[in-house]
Amino acid sequence: MLNWLTRTIEHNWYQARPGWNWLLLPLWLIVWPLVWLKRYRALNNPSATLATPVVVVGNLSVGGTGKTPLIIQLVEYTQTLGFRAGVISRGYGGHSSDYPLRVEADTSAEVCGDEPKLLQQRLGCPVAVDPNRRQAAEALDGQVDIIFSDDGLQHYRLGRDAEILVVDAKRQFGNGWLLPVGPLREPRSRAAAVDLVLQNGEDFCVEATQLINAKTGEQQALTRLSGQRCHAVAGIGNPQRFYDTLQQLGADIIEHSFVDHHQFVATDLQFNDDLPVIMTEKDWVKCTRFAQENMWYLAVDARLTTTAQQQVHQLLQRLLSGSDKPVVSD
Repeated sequence: MLNWLTRTIEHNWYQARPGWNWLLLPLWLIVWPLVWLKRYRALNNPSATLATPVVVVGNLSVGGTGKTPLIIQLVEYTQTLGFRAGVISRGYGGHSSDYPLRVEADTSAEVCGDEPKLLQQRLGCPVAVDPNRRQAAEALDGQVDIIFSDDGLQHYRLGRDAEILVVDAKRQFGNGWLLPVGPLREPRSRAAAVDLVLQNGEDFCVEATQLINAKTGEQQALTRLSGQRCHAVAGIGNPQRFYDTLQQLGADIIEHSFVDHHQFVATDLQFNDDLPVIMTEKDWVKCTRFAQENMWYLAVDARLTTTAQQQVHQLLQRLLSGSDKPVVSD
């Protein structure tokens, strides 16, 4: 019953009208003043910034917008310019006894969270985790040239030098209402205050690049999926985007959706047949201990348009202008 209710509420978030979500209006009347007060305090008592520039990459809506692939692209682009980048995260889903936590190659996703683990594996750059993102940033301050915060747009204790808002070009801001009537953490007007808005589907796209075996690391061309019947497993904010990608690659999929940041166990991926199991890279980092040879994950990369790349370059140029290294075009 609870799962059905949750799915119904989330479905109504992305309809033209809130529908039965109107019944949640009393809760909205509590949320709206709290959101307004939090923003008011942040504007009138801004948190101090660090010596190292901090860029918050976040969203206004609940659920996936392609933020993590974009951060990977931003870090890699920064590195091509000759600068050291670090990433901080709340570490949602992780449970560490000590914070701030520096994510290393042998740190498990159960300890640091799935997204920080993915970022550390893909980038090899410094990654720090702390529910208090300010403390995570302080752990990297002075060790890198720039810090990217994975989410945290509403975490005002973290001083920031720039904000990048990530929006799903297809779903936009849903019905436009704050939680729980709609999917928004802050009003749409908040978008006018950020330094850069990047829409997934217009300013950048997330493209599948390889099919990788979850146990052996074997790499296969995406064409292998054409005509292939398989189980598609996703524990992410917007699983439909993952399913759509697999279908566009020609796969005949059986969908298995889990909540975002779901902590997988071996039985979640056992379907009593020999069909391949395809998952997201974010889910794979939580399944390495019990991965089988019929399990694969889809590696994806964000591709920025020329205009968006120029906008990112201009932002970095402003933030890193005080560095002893020039910001040059690649």
